[in-house]
Amino acid sequence: MTNKEIIEAVKEHPGNKVKFAIIDIDGVLRGKYIHKDKFFDNLDHGYGFCDVVYGWDSADKLYNKSSITGWERGFPDGIAKIDLESFRPIPWDNDVPFFLADYSAGDKMEAVCPRSLLKKIVTKAEGMGYFPQYALEFEWFNFHKSEANNQSALKPQPQPIFDGMFGYSLVRIAQGSNYFNDIFDLCEAFDIKLEGLHTETGPGVFEAAIQKDAILKAADKAALFKTAIKEIAHPYDITPSFMAKWNQNLPGCSGHMHQSLLDENGKNVFYDQKAKPHMSPLMESFLAGQMEALPYLMPFFAPTVNSYKRLVEGAWAPTTLTWGFDNRTTALRILNDRPETTRIEHRVAGADVNPYLAMAAGLASGLYGIENNLRLDTPAFEGDAYSNGRLKSLPDNLHDANIAMKRSKLAKEILGEDFISHFAVTRDHEWNEYVSSVSDWELKRYFEII
Repeated sequence: MTNKEIIEAVKEHPGNKVKFAIIDIDGVLRGKYIHKDKFFDNLDHGYGFCDVVYGWDSADKLYNKSSITGWERGFPDGIAKIDLESFRPIPWDNDVPFFLADYSAGDKMEAVCPRSLLKKIVTKAEGMGYFPQYALEFEWFNFHKSEANNQSALKPQPQPIFDGMFGYSLVRIAQGSNYFNDIFDLCEAFDIKLEGLHTETGPGVFEAAIQKDAILKAADKAALFKTAIKEIAHPYDITPSFMAKWNQNLPGCSGHMHQSLLDENGKNVFYDQKAKPHMSPLMESFLAGQMEALPYLMPFFAPTVNSYKRLVEGAWAPTTLTWGFDNRTTALRILNDRPETTRIEHRVAGADVNPYLAMAAGLASGLYGIENNLRLDTPAFEGDAYSNGRLKSLPDNLHDANIAMKRSKLAKEILGEDFISHFAVTRDHEWNEYVSSVSDWELKRYFEII
């Protein structure tokens, strides 16, 4: 749709309101309803939106230190600009018109806005003649709502909607057919077309692969998907969880990121029919850039304390700095059997990832490899990457990962010093919240016996 057609669609909608949202650092949508009159009156100039959305964490707790906002600045409004191209009606909410927004160019908040960061890197890629095409696939657990809220160590654990380890189960799909069908159909009506939806191995866990698209649209769809699932699940009294690891005895939840580059004619530049094994020199450079940068960009792919509990041996998640052809034990998995599907699957990212930050880091590090004509200094890994003790390990906790990012000249070069500075503050806050808390493990271990 053209912008004119989108504006007409909003005018013709029988309702009197519009919903729009900004993406915060943790990938959470922060939004509101506005009257259609306000929508049209401020479309060119933007809408006031309190800058606290980049001054607090996912639980609305203010950061102790902030590089961009705080009490000393009075938490003023920034100016949010609605992106008309993000328009989609919400099919489970009376088709109310919905939009995504960014802080305006020149607004101080633009420097730390994840969507704005991705747009800048996309502009750079297109200036180099490359058009990134990305997609995310998500795994998530589904729980009975009344029991999912029992978070105390002295109460029962959340109860998944299904029992048993039933990956790719047609029986479980049939047993939850209304919910499954709503996910598939309502997401498509919300402009989030799914390639596939199935049960994963684990009680009540699903996996959805979102159809690939131009990178900004792919990030939009991935971010909106997580919120859509939570809203679609509500009438079924189901609580979905995208946390990376909710139970130490079960596999975690991935957010695998699929990456390719097209030229101006739509040709996949990662594929080379003449090369062995069909991997172009440009793809090699892109991959080499990601390999070099990955140890310093881990918070972009594993942003929470919980993320690193998923990244353990034998749990379908990578632990080493490795790449390989169709190898699910490596960090970066190459799929290149034909031009249309040749891509790099980034397997470090979990379901708790902020899609804009993961895609920004993946693209920026790949472009760095192309700009510097990097070549891979390690061969494709074959076999079990968990069992080789000589391989370089990835950071195994948020604290160490954040220190590596803060000290990295490469991270600041490719993603901007302002963004890295602010993002590091938010990850320090996340770690400090963790170490100062009293865990369920501590309660169970020490509550009575000690």
